[in-house]
Amino acid sequence: MTCRTASCSCGALTATCEGEPVRVSVCHCLDCQKRSGSAFAVQARFPQERVEIAGEWREWVRIGDEGSHARFRFCPTCSSIVFYEVDEIPGFVIVPVGGFADPSFPPPHVTVYEGRQHPWLSIPGEHIERY
Repeated sequence: MTCRTASCSCGALTATCEGEPVRVSVCHCLDCQKRSGSAFAVQARFPQERVEIAGEWREWVRIGDEGSHARFRFCPTCSSIVFYEVDEIPGFVIVPVGGFADPSFPPPHVTVYEGRQHPWLSIPGEHIERY
């Protein structure tokens, strides 16, 4: 079975994920743009029981457009977000794909908030669900 480890920039906080993600998505919302420091964010969702967290973390909670609570867990040393959970999606851990630093990571299947997508950006693929 595939096993991948995401980490913060300094390596003190890790999320080791067993198996393939159940969902890989791209988000263009303004909050994800701010969170990621990029024009979009890419994240992978794993069942909670397949994720092992190691290291110290702090939590920051953001309330989304529809009132959902996202609990971002980040390294207290380098401030990198390594994983998060959304109250409305119980039983899953979401990991920013960049934390894996793995160019062979599976591609996204979903793209959301495309109305906020930068006009110069294109996410190719006929198989992608678009919202």
